[in-house]
Amino acid sequence: MKLRRAGWITGLVIAGLILYACVTLTNMRSKVNQAAKTQAELQTRVEQIQEENAALQHAIDNKDDPDTIGDIAREKLGLVMPDERIFYDAGE
Repeated sequence: MKLRRAGWITGLVIAGLILYACVTLTNMRSKVNQAAKTQAELQTRVEQIQEENAALQHAIDNKDDPDTIGDIAREKLGLVMPDERIFYDAGE
């Protein structure tokens, strides 16, 4: 009788441990998926910042270039060269 009771209790303990392991693994899997999603978002942000840094470095490297200065004057200040003509689209 004691042998059967011990076998029944052992089976119950093992079933409890298996249930605990399943719950723990499921929880860890969701954490891993969330971490992978966060990593992908951060990687995208890093690539955007690297592109922005490259553009800024290009601007620093070419700060004395007359073409770069002319482009900045046209785009940001709206200036034109004396012989240039500007056409505006009135359809918009």
